[in-house]
Amino acid sequence: MEPLYEILAPYFEPDATASARPVPINTSSANYLSRLGSLSLSDLTTTEPASLLHAAQSHVRNLQALSKRSHKAVISSAGHLENLRDLLPDFTTGSHGLQADLPTLETAASNFALKYDRSSDNAVLDRRKRAMLLARNVDRVSDVLELPTLLSSAVSAVQNASTTTSASTSTTSYASALDVHAHIKRLQTLYPKSELVANVSNQGEAEIQNLTSILIGTLQSPGLKLASAMRTIGWLRRVAPELAETDEHSSVAPLSTKSFDMSTKQQGDDGALGTLFLLCRLRTLHITLGALDPLRELAEQETSTSAGGQSERYLKRYIEIFREQSFNIVSMYKSIFPGGLPTAEVNVTIAASNIDSASRPSPVASFTLHLAEMLVATLRQYMHNITDRSARESLLTQVLYCAGSLGRLGADFGMMLAVLEAELALASESTATDGEPEWAAVMKKHRIQAGRLEVLARRVGTSARKSSLDMRSPGATASASG
Repeated sequence: MEPLYEILAPYFEPDATASARPVPINTSSANYLSRLGSLSLSDLTTTEPASLLHAAQSHVRNLQALSKRSHKAVISSAGHLENLRDLLPDFTTGSHGLQADLPTLETAASNFALKYDRSSDNAVLDRRKRAMLLARNVDRVSDVLELPTLLSSAVSAVQNASTTTSASTSTTSYASALDVHAHIKRLQTLYPKSELVANVSNQGEAEIQNLTSILIGTLQSPGLKLASAMRTIGWLRRVAPELAETDEHSSVAPLSTKSFDMSTKQQGDDGALGTLFLLCRLRTLHITLGALDPLRELAEQETSTSAGGQSERYLKRYIEIFREQSFNIVSMYKSIFPGGLPTAEVNVTIAASNIDSASRPSPVASFTLHLAEMLVATLRQYMHNITDRSARESLLTQVLYCAGSLGRLGADFGMMLAVLEAELALASESTATDGEPEWAAVMKKHRIQAGRLEVLARRVGTSARKSSLDMRSPGATASASG
């Protein structure tokens, strides 16, 4: 066994001693040695070499097949195994660094959890919640931000409709603008502390102010009709309700004469709308009368020694425009603001209390007084240039007709001609044959003509009624004639 031991010794563990049985390196070696011990000598010399050769060849073929089939994996595994020698030290160093950083990581995690704890008030979390809420409601916020633009478009449509005088389009545009503005006011009521809603509300108020300006401009149009004026005032009541607000007040009589036939008690709740309407129409009247500036300039160039033809032309045209426009203004005011007119009867006790309260006069009463003063001022300035008696009488008659037209509305100012003639000293220079003032003679002629026209109108009306009755009952006429 010694030679066999020497032969097989390299295959045993190197630390084996002679007293102990050598341990094989692997189980395959141990199994083969056990098998060799079981074979006979003849088998060892005859069959075992052939078996070993066959096994060696089989292993070679298997290795060849394995190398052909898995040579790429084997090469890759060999390369990884070679790199593993460098990776293991790096891995060891990284593990030591991670172990050293774990306390710091744990401390940072604890601080993060404490900072973003939901159980307590946290400004960062609140900011993030608001950002998430804004992200979820971005469509609604966009709709709110578009409200001023939508209102501006509606106001622009109103302006375009007012220029094209389309009543239906204008009504639709006004309704759209008011609906959008009402929605903005509702949002402001629901969210009074929101800066976004406050900004949108401010922009909406600016657009509503623009719409109010457009409506006021409509009241100043030269060709304003009653229907359009009533619609415009109605929209102003809704667009600018502060204009319709009023205080409980009465007014003191602007005039002591009875020609205006107006008391001082003012009724109604239209606030400043009535005054605004009168001011707008007064501006339009001034613009219309301003078109007579060429005639006015010619009249100003005349002197008292000239015939006064240019002054007569200017005053005649001035009175015509004044009569038409003043009647339209006062009549429209009475139709639009029936509750804001002065009453015909005044209680003495109420009037005394009103005087004590120092309240304002009626707008229409003050307005008609201003109209009369404006006309008288113009007559006072240019009447003295006219020396022809017939021309003066014609102008005074025209003024009386103007006063009569306003008199049908309760604002007759015909008696102011006496004051005018006294100021111009016409009575000392031009009197009738019986010595009466010129204005008195003109007023008598005017009353005679007005009486004749009234009698003629009554006759025409009576004859028309009789003819209608005759047409309705022909049998009665036949029986009466029989």
